[in-house]
Amino acid sequence: MPTPRDVLTPDSLAMLQAIDEAGSFAAAARQLGLVPSALTYRVRQIEDALDVLLFDRRSRHAQPTEAGQELLREGMRLLQEIDSVAHRVRRVATGWEPQLTIVVDGAVARTPMLELAEAFYALQPPTRLKLSDGILSGTLETLTSGRADLAIGVAVHASNVAGVQARELGELNFVFAVAPHHPLATAQQPIPDAVLMQHRLIAVADSGLRGTTSMGLLNGQDIFTVDSMQAKIEAQVRGIGCGFLPYAMVDPYIQAGLLVMRQVARPSRDVRMYYAWSGTPLQSPGRALQWWLQQLESPATRKALMENHHRH
Repeated sequence: MPTPRDVLTPDSLAMLQAIDEAGSFAAAARQLGLVPSALTYRVRQIEDALDVLLFDRRSRHAQPTEAGQELLREGMRLLQEIDSVAHRVRRVATGWEPQLTIVVDGAVARTPMLELAEAFYALQPPTRLKLSDGILSGTLETLTSGRADLAIGVAVHASNVAGVQARELGELNFVFAVAPHHPLATAQQPIPDAVLMQHRLIAVADSGLRGTTSMGLLNGQDIFTVDSMQAKIEAQVRGIGCGFLPYAMVDPYIQAGLLVMRQVARPSRDVRMYYAWSGTPLQSPGRALQWWLQQLESPATRKALMENHHRH
């Protein structure tokens, strides 16, 4: 006896669609160049294999049963999926990667990243796109471990890492900020380390497997560790602790009076950020990676990724 896999072929699904559209077995048989008995036999084979009735034969019209309607819906989806797979295979053969994974540091602006993703999909590429989050050394580690093809927002220069190429993304300027009701909001400036030591620091956990926590920690200081830059900002807005934050990310909070900048005795912190990808200068990247690297060559794009955290 035929199994569902034997009978649910693209041909048979297309045949069921033809019966539904033609409205009768006889009309569908004429369209398909079959004798009616052959068409009826093939439908019965499908019904037997699935143990359901697909068409109500009590009237002259071929009326799909509820089960038949469901198979027609799913059949249409499967036929479209087959066409889509064929399209993807043809496009992949032209040099597009099946999937491109991009790891993005928490300090990189999300809005321009999504705008780039939108522009990428407008090309109708066969490449599936995956974005993942990284923090500090974890961003580069995701790339070097093979879990990503491109890293945006690497805080260390990666050009000396084997099999990795890197270019400068921009400079990240940090400011020391606290909530207006935090004790340090009224402390005498510049605030020395001895005073900072008495207050809890909000730190972002490094997403690297061997990573430590956020930069700027004083030995012995109380620390509250969170898993994202946004969580760090929100914790500092609540007055749970203090710490350095990227100026471009917190400027709206400062303008709104939710955070205040404070001068500290330790030097101001600026971090040069890079983007990096797997491969050597002799290797030609796939077409999807090529597209992203071309976008990152634009100074306006790099500036947006560093600064455009909020829509104006």
